[in-house]
Amino acid sequence: MIDILSLILTIVGGLNWLLVGLFQFDLVAWLFGGQDALLSRIIYSLVGFAAAWCITFFFREHGVFNKDV
Repeated sequence: MIDILSLILTIVGGLNWLLVGLFQFDLVAWLFGGQDALLSRIIYSLVGFAAAWCITFFFREHGVFNKDV
């Protein structure tokens, strides 16, 4: 379950960065009261922790680096 949640949060963060890159629009900041708002900072932190967790996908038994070629 934590894998799915982490992947969802990482996708949300990536889409937010896409909006920032293309349109200079930060959806998280807009929804939760600006970049310095506590709730925005919590969301940014959760997305960052989720991305860090997703790194572990590479090192698992069936991960990218453990495939038989």
